[in-house]
Amino acid sequence: VQLQASGGGLVQEGGSLRLSCAFSGPTGQTFRRYTLGWFRQAPGKERQFVAATKGNGGATYVLESVKGRLTISRDNAKNAVYLQMNSLQPEDTAVYYCAASSTIITSSLRTPNQYHYWGPGTLVTVSS
Repeated sequence: VQLQASGGGLVQEGGSLRLSCAFSGPTGQTFRRYTLGWFRQAPGKERQFVAATKGNGGATYVLESVKGRLTISRDNAKNAVYLQMNSLQPEDTAVYYCAASSTIITSSLRTPNQYHYWGPGTLVTVSS
């Protein structure tokens, strides 16, 4: 499985960005059954859960402090997951990573080391 995040960049406070993560895998790896997560890591800080969407039509989960501003969605036909980010704040500045797992349980989806696959990350910088 390979993941490739894109869509990061420099944006002013209050602006919006939409991150995309493309999923590719060996034949037979069905995207729709994977749980996809977005994490972020700011300089000098630990990797932080942002949002996740469970596989097989399961629920979505969002970090409480960003609810209403950041929204996760997925397109199973395109093997992609998205993070729509609105009303961006300087504290949202970080490298954003997408991650995937086919076996993660709901109670663990906020934990980075429970994901098997990671993309290389995309940098989001919000200027004040």
